[in-house]
Amino acid sequence: MRLFSEKYRLLTWLSILLIAGFLTTIMASYIVSRDAIRQNVVEQALPLTSDNIYSEIQKDILRPAFISSLMASDTFVRDWIIAGETDPEQISRYLKEVKEKYNTITSFLVSENTKRYYYADGLLKTVSKDEPRDTWFYRVREMKADYETNVDNDMANRDTMTIFINYRIFDYDGKFIGATGVGLTLDTMTEILDSYQKRFHRNIYFIDAHGEIKIAGKSMRNIHGPITKLPGVSSIAKDILNRDVRPTQLEYQHDGATILMSSRFIPELDWYLLVEQDITDDVRPIERVFFINIIVSAIVTLLILALTLFAVNRYQRRLELIAGTDTLTGLLNRQAFEIVFQQAILDSERRRIPLSAILFDIDFFKMVNDNHGHLAGDRILQSIAIITKNALRESDIVTRWGGEEFLVLLKDCPLEKASALAEKIRCVIAGHDFELPASELNLTASLGVAEYAYRETWLSFFGRADKALYQAKSEGRNRVVVSSPEVTATTQ
Repeated sequence: MRLFSEKYRLLTWLSILLIAGFLTTIMASYIVSRDAIRQNVVEQALPLTSDNIYSEIQKDILRPAFISSLMASDTFVRDWIIAGETDPEQISRYLKEVKEKYNTITSFLVSENTKRYYYADGLLKTVSKDEPRDTWFYRVREMKADYETNVDNDMANRDTMTIFINYRIFDYDGKFIGATGVGLTLDTMTEILDSYQKRFHRNIYFIDAHGEIKIAGKSMRNIHGPITKLPGVSSIAKDILNRDVRPTQLEYQHDGATILMSSRFIPELDWYLLVEQDITDDVRPIERVFFINIIVSAIVTLLILALTLFAVNRYQRRLELIAGTDTLTGLLNRQAFEIVFQQAILDSERRRIPLSAILFDIDFFKMVNDNHGHLAGDRILQSIAIITKNALRESDIVTRWGGEEFLVLLKDCPLEKASALAEKIRCVIAGHDFELPASELNLTASLGVAEYAYRETWLSFFGRADKALYQAKSEGRNRVVVSSPEVTATTQ
């Protein structure tokens, strides 16, 4: 009887130890899984979503600012005002074409000399200091910034609430001669936000520089006023209003839920973009798994192992994707580009279509790093990547080949067209304002161009492009040298 009792006592203690060990493992697995989800949202999912939304905003919302900038610097507009506004039909046709071409709700021009307000259908009115609705013009006339974003009623469109981009116009001596710009309706921007929320499953809204909510999607359409009065958000309001163009990751609690937020200041609008995600729904499945594990320990343990393997594989695929991108410029890195290039060669040979490459680097780039530091050099490389992509076709592939050297792969592009694209890149870089001190020359680039020859090795192909680049630099830089198996030519 005593031995029997000791046996069960031993089994009891062993069972307690096993159960305690099992429960500890379950609890640890739950905590690790919960924290992994939170970390994944904080470090990857939310910033990535914010970046994607910001990229969309640059295309859908910031585009009017760029259109207004082009209008303000257009020599036709300035010459027409300076010449005395003798033919109003000319400017009306111009504004109508801008409106129709860029699909804006309105386009306008107000002259400083005559105070006339022109729009697509002609002369709307004459602005006056005594008219409250015209105070915006006199505010724009006195402001120091080149432009402003203003929400106001549009008289030309039945007083529809409109977001105006008001851009200052100067003559060739730097004298203020008027204001021009375009407008988007608030309904248009709200629809844009609704589409973002549907695609990314996040709360998305804009606030101005003072924290006032300006535009929000459907989930927050009934919320108004400053964020300092929003439950939960008020605790991090000061951290949001930091005027930092880089994403700021924040967190607050509301009704027992943990809300993660990514905040980014958009200087072009003088607004903040806020993207929120409630991680409660992401954690809740782990809580259900936790209680199920207590009941069916063995089965759930196998499920956790399977889910963990799935998560690791998914994370590995994400790491492989990240590994194929240059972290500074966002372009393909050299390793990923080689894979794309091999496929492009096979496609070129199979379909017998031309394939060309442009290899270029920035002239005297080392001087930028030496004189202004590597951070300035990094910003310039990022700018080079952006303006190069903008100068090319959507099918063209750009990679950072190394240091300040870039490589462009041009599919279905003969040598002559590749040379023209290279010249376009050279001109864009030479004419771009990289905000270097006035005492220094603008940055320039030297470019080598080559067309792939049938059955040519990739070493020979890139070797010819590299040789052309070297020739461009040796001949004085800031030029394009075109290379082929038979001929080498130079353009400047």
